[in-house]
Amino acid sequence: MQTVAPPTVGMLGLGIMGSAMSPNLLAAGFRVVGFDVSGARMAAFAAAGGTPASCPRAVAEGADIMISVLPSVAALDDVVTGADGILAAGRTGQILIEASTLPLDDKLRVHASAAPALTLLDCPLSGTGAQAAAKDLLVYASGDRAAIARCRAVFEGFARAHHDLGEFGNGSKMKFVANLLVAIHNVAAAEAFVLGMKAGLPAKTIFEVINEVSRDQLNPIL
Repeated sequence: MQTVAPPTVGMLGLGIMGSAMSPNLLAAGFRVVGFDVSGARMAAFAAAGGTPASCPRAVAEGADIMISVLPSVAALDDVVTGADGILAAGRTGQILIEASTLPLDDKLRVHASAAPALTLLDCPLSGTGAQAAAKDLLVYASGDRAAIARCRAVFEGFARAHHDLGEFGNGSKMKFVANLLVAIHNVAAAEAFVLGMKAGLPAKTIFEVINEVSRDQLNPIL
């Protein structure tokens, strides 16, 4: 009986997010080929069941759909248009799920320079590394609608849910809105703690009691 090889996903960037997302993709039945500039991260990725690659070009040679979670614009440029980047593989019809939180102007520039050989999707993530490990991420997907639909199984492999937000760049815009709300909630929580402590309540008590407030009660303000 002929066995069918599992579909391959490329992971570019194996830091806090990429290293947490990869095991979930593996558990979902994907073969994951990855690259990071850190040898230690590559070793940990291999130990978790991933297949290390020598450079982004090598990742692109083995995967039709790739994910990048990168720390800087320079890293994105290297991964896509560098001498050993994705485009150097000379393939067409591939998709890059660009999940980094980077300036939108730079994403638009890379999007334009990669086309038409590579379809770049702007897909920032909502969630922390701990949430990534628990497969509790949201994907703010934007760009080519057919490409987003093609990536559905991949999104479901590492995230709780994904949203198609329309034209390229809307994902980043949604991420900026979400980040603003997080900042506002953090400041409000700090002010609430200060108020309680000035009123004589121990900080530990405030934390323990507020932590017991149910998600349903918080939903109206979230």
